[in-house]
Amino acid sequence: MTVRYDLKDDVDIPEIYAEKPRRPVMPAMFRGAINKCMNCGRGKIFDGFLTVRHACSECGEEFHHHRADDAPPYFTITIVGHIIIPALLIVEVLWRPAIWIHMSIWLPLTIFLSLGLMRPVKGALVGLQWALYMHGFDPDAEDDFPLAPSPSERIS
Repeated sequence: MTVRYDLKDDVDIPEIYAEKPRRPVMPAMFRGAINKCMNCGRGKIFDGFLTVRHACSECGEEFHHHRADDAPPYFTITIVGHIIIPALLIVEVLWRPAIWIHMSIWLPLTIFLSLGLMRPVKGALVGLQWALYMHGFDPDAEDDFPLAPSPSERIS
């Protein structure tokens, strides 16, 4: 990934960067969040609950090289925590319910919110990577993964 800082409007853009079309970030993240292809908006990006397809069935855009890794759970935990904790504190200060009421409300709500937000968050992160030409989404980039050693190198 290349970072470029534009301080003035008259900065010359090198030819290699001028060739790539700009991909809109927010629409790509939104399409990913609703399980649509970031490129065409018609195909789906998920096969299962969190399994990303190899490629779009409509336009052929490849998704297999995304690198969302552990980011979706971290963002999901952050979002759910910012919803549940203030709500729990407000209910506790205003009504002071028994602990079993808290447990019966907040535990299921936390689980449902976590499961409900995990897929849209992962889709949005894959969309962000696509829009910013990160990892394998850049056709001009080198391979992210190191080459596997040959069997003769492993024996030595």
